[in-house]
Amino acid sequence: MLNSITMKKVVIINGPNLNLLGIREKSIYGSHSFENFLSELSGKYPEIELVYKQSNIEGEIINYLHEHGFSAVGIIINPGGYSHTSVSIADAIKAIQSPVIEVHISNIHAREEYRHRSLTGSACLGIISGLGLKGYELALNHLTNNEI
Repeated sequence: MLNSITMKKVVIINGPNLNLLGIREKSIYGSHSFENFLSELSGKYPEIELVYKQSNIEGEIINYLHEHGFSAVGIIINPGGYSHTSVSIADAIKAIQSPVIEVHISNIHAREEYRHRSLTGSACLGIISGLGLKGYELALNHLTNNEI
């Protein structure tokens, strides 16, 4: 269990189209909005400061990595479609000190061929794919050394 006097900060960054969770392609992404999930996660882990950013813009994601990548205990990122195309986000992950875990709600290896390779994931500590929103909690537990 977390044993610390100061609150640990973990940053969650979601990329393109993830603002539509609960609305888009429910058969793939489920019917739960990320805001509701984040509220539940915050309630379950009150000792952890969760900082959240969603952006459909690559440069904003990079700026957020730069802003928090030297102060957060860890970063959980779901770059969405940028996972497969963004050398710039991968370079930003490599440039920061905070460990980064990439999360994908769907199993990227069970989808279209172009989704099987993650350029950003190669810069991360690890990748969790296909476990739905639970992947974020698993990443959070790993980054903060919590028991599951």
